[in-house]
Amino acid sequence: MSDFLEKENIMLPMQDDIKKALEKPEAERHWVMVIDTRKCVGCTACTVSCVAENKLPPGVVYRPVLAHEFGTFPNVGQRFMPRPCMQCDNPPCVPVCPVNATWKRDDGIVAIDYDACIGCRYCITACPYSARTFDTGHTYDEGTPAQLDYELEPNFEYGAEWPRDEGSPIGNVRKCHFCLHRLNEGELPACVTTCIGMANYFGDANDPDSLVAKLIASPNVRRLKEEMGTEPSVYYLI
Repeated sequence: MSDFLEKENIMLPMQDDIKKALEKPEAERHWVMVIDTRKCVGCTACTVSCVAENKLPPGVVYRPVLAHEFGTFPNVGQRFMPRPCMQCDNPPCVPVCPVNATWKRDDGIVAIDYDACIGCRYCITACPYSARTFDTGHTYDEGTPAQLDYELEPNFEYGAEWPRDEGSPIGNVRKCHFCLHRLNEGELPACVTTCIGMANYFGDANDPDSLVAKLIASPNVRRLKEEMGTEPSVYYLI
């Protein structure tokens, strides 16, 4: 039984792929995510885990799950599509930033420098995937008798410490970054580990032996709005 369970646990090969990729220089790896929409049940566990992992405030969502209804009553159904940042190879959000606060890393992740961001929100308008949101500084406890200390604790995006009562990322644009702080420690993104349907796959596309490299070669793989030339790093199995 233990051998069967180990073979079925896709987390293990993905974890090995990450450790292997981290042994290479940053420019020699390319992080990608593959989402199997046939397995997604719309539970939003990935959304909730992302909020918890990154201590996201009201109005800031890195990974919404979009729902699409199809068919004619009474023969109807729903499809679900998680929509993180696409981490585009040709990101429209980068050239519009007037202070170079957003840029594309050598490993494919599009990052934001909270210290440099001036909150102009040009990048929000430029993103064709609506993958960026603005942190207005609100908390879930606003208007209640007491502010919970938990909401003011720092998050650790991009490997730095960001106390919520000291400014940034309040007043900044924020987005999914493939849980870069977890990747740096050899861990999978939070959304991947919490998916109840095992619909998320993550790894290095530059490694031909990696699980994601094999999946993106599938004939049923698609990317959103490819015609715009953005070259997304998120792939969907349909």
